[in-house]
Amino acid sequence: MDDIEAIKQLKARYCRLLDTKDWSGMRHVFADDVVIDATGSGGSRITGGDTFIDYLSTQLADYLTVHHCHTPEITLDAATTATGIWAMEDRVRFADGRELTGFGHYHETYEKADGTWRIKSSALTRLRMDITEPTAGPQH
Repeated sequence: MDDIEAIKQLKARYCRLLDTKDWSGMRHVFADDVVIDATGSGGSRITGGDTFIDYLSTQLADYLTVHHCHTPEITLDAATTATGIWAMEDRVRFADGRELTGFGHYHETYEKADGTWRIKSSALTRLRMDITEPTAGPQH
């Protein structure tokens, strides 16, 4: 498999493992010293793979999520480093019934170690976030 295809599959695993809440599998998607920056979408900046997985598993415990990433722009910078931009759409159903539909981009760097690509950094930027309130049930 070529490197660009391997990075595409890495990002596909990211989406699947995130939405299925497979935190142990998700940990292998990231470099140990990964930097996650969601400040461009109202979130936090977190450093370290274990720290980020601890944050995600707590933050998303009661949420249903669906993430789609598409139209990748991947550049191989060297034999073991790459950059990428992915268009994204996510849907989140919060515990109180509110729902978020978001659109934006992931701006990422990747590193290859021991033959495996991992996310080295990821910055999420948002173009739009639509939030809907829960619909009321039937009235009696």
